[in-house]
Amino acid sequence: MSMKKSSSAGSSRAGSGGTRSKPSSACSVGSDVKSSGVKSKPSSANSDSGRVSRPSDKLNPKTCDPFNDKKNVSAFVSVYSNGGLPCRLIHGSVKHKLAWNSPPEQTPFDPLLVTLAEGLKETMHPYSFVARQGFVELLSIPDAGPKALPVLSKVIGPIRTALNNADSKVFEAGLDALAALSAAVRESLNQHLKQFLVPLSKRLLDTQFRDNIIKVLQAIETNGGKEATGVIKSKIPTYNSIMVGYG
Repeated sequence: MSMKKSSSAGSSRAGSGGTRSKPSSACSVGSDVKSSGVKSKPSSANSDSGRVSRPSDKLNPKTCDPFNDKKNVSAFVSVYSNGGLPCRLIHGSVKHKLAWNSPPEQTPFDPLLVTLAEGLKETMHPYSFVARQGFVELLSIPDAGPKALPVLSKVIGPIRTALNNADSKVFEAGLDALAALSAAVRESLNQHLKQFLVPLSKRLLDTQFRDNIIKVLQAIETNGGKEATGVIKSKIPTYNSIMVGYG
């Protein structure tokens, strides 16, 4: 009897030992599956990196979905998304351009010019391009000055906001907008000039922007006359005037 019990006990121990060995085998298979899964991730990453390097990605900048977070949509994006702008973006293989529903000469400036000015701070495509290009093109028509004067005070703030922006592209958009506005309204800009000179003076020491800032100041001085020169010199004493009789 004792021998049978001993044999039975040994058999039981052997069975339990055999049972315990199975999880070890299962774990080994699981680890192989996991390791194969890990190896597949770099393959996916390489595929993603391949997509980024395609020429089409360079020609078509990453865009933003305006409906992704409606609470944070700006006024310009809202108008653009609802089809409130009388122009649309035409994608070119080398350069993008705007197509107007009607000639800019026939387009009312109020409130379009103000809306485009508010879009100068946008950084995502296509909003940034449409706002900046549209603002400049609208002010480039022959009779832009008289049309811009009624809304002049409304575009001052958005341009100043762009010039105060830390993003270099937004700042450059503000510079282009300021130059276009000066060319259109000329000496009428003098009364608002001080609001732009502080942010310009801050960036004047930056070699990246210095030449462009000086060109814009010279354009403002040419369009605004001696009164503009005096205002500029009062805020930026180191500015070298291009007007005769000013240092």
